[in-house]
Amino acid sequence: MATNFTILLEIIGTFAFALSGIRMASGKQTDWFGAYIIGLATAVGGGTLRDLLIGVTPFWIEEPMYFITTGVALLSALILKNKVFLFGKTLFLFDAIGLGLFTVVGISKCLDAGFPFWSCIIMGTITGTVGGVLRDVLLNEVPLLLRKDIYALASITGGIVYLVLYKLDVSSGLTEIFAALTVIFVRVIAIKFKIHLPTLNAIEDNKTKY
Repeated sequence: MATNFTILLEIIGTFAFALSGIRMASGKQTDWFGAYIIGLATAVGGGTLRDLLIGVTPFWIEEPMYFITTGVALLSALILKNKVFLFGKTLFLFDAIGLGLFTVVGISKCLDAGFPFWSCIIMGTITGTVGGVLRDVLLNEVPLLLRKDIYALASITGGIVYLVLYKLDVSSGLTEIFAALTVIFVRVIAIKFKIHLPTLNAIEDNKTKY
């Protein structure tokens, strides 16, 4: 069973990811309902795929908290629009926070389900990244996961930190906090110092063209 602290992380992550989706939708001239749908898809997309892969009922089907939290995020965006969306970096910050928190939530849930740690790290990465992919696809953007940005690797790094602390018998709360902060830190540092993976250059076709 998920601890109360894990549930708290999930609520905060839902709010952050929903805001990142709503923030991005605001630049695409969507209406309020469309922005809500984008925010909700961003918040629950990764966890839904995780649950389907591990063979459990998707978490949001039996719990209205995620719909309510997304609604609160939309209201916050509408009421505090000038403050929430004033800086272009807000999308990045909300996305980084959601990525870190959802990564550790995904790992914790898979550990509770009895899966080996290597698969838990994969599921944590899926939980953290797929919502953003769904958001980008719905808004006709190239997903962050497929760009040269350090994105999924930030989740994997956080997962490794989680594993180390878990093996050292650090308390679950501190383990989750440090793992989430690692994801956020790696993401922020990568953006600040423009650290990214090498791009795959186009392969020239040297065959004779007729």
